[in-house]
Amino acid sequence: MKISIIAVGKLKEKYLKQGIEEYLKRLRSYANVQIVEVADEKASEYLSEPETAEVKRKEGERILSKISPDSYVITLEIGGKQLSSEQFAAKLDKLATYGTSKISFIIGGSLGISDDVQKRSDLALSFSKLTFPHQLMRMVLLEQIYRIFRIMRGEPYHK
Repeated sequence: MKISIIAVGKLKEKYLKQGIEEYLKRLRSYANVQIVEVADEKASEYLSEPETAEVKRKEGERILSKISPDSYVITLEIGGKQLSSEQFAAKLDKLATYGTSKISFIIGGSLGISDDVQKRSDLALSFSKLTFPHQLMRMVLLEQIYRIFRIMRGEPYHK
């Protein structure tokens, strides 16, 4: 299985880089996982609704350009469907069973994702009703992907 995590913005914090590297290392025996960073739009703290939409549109174009046409797309969204780790593992296992070999996870910028990216999404997924920093979500997502592979293989970890 080939998994891409397409994320807006560059990761700056050393502790997050270290955690992400650790999970990428653990995942090597399960899947080909890559992180693709797309540039974020420079934006002031206070934007009008049209300015916010324009930032999301530009970031969305960058995201869409990185998605393979045959990829199953999972967007991380506050309003998405919430799954347990076991349900998430069953979903990915089912995708793999029916021939889906490419999965793209999308982590938007601080303003969220564009309507066009949402339309391309096959599954909108929420990890919580809480808002997390989008850079932290990379590590949380990688940990969950690692947990899912352990669950799918019946290996201890997820309890």
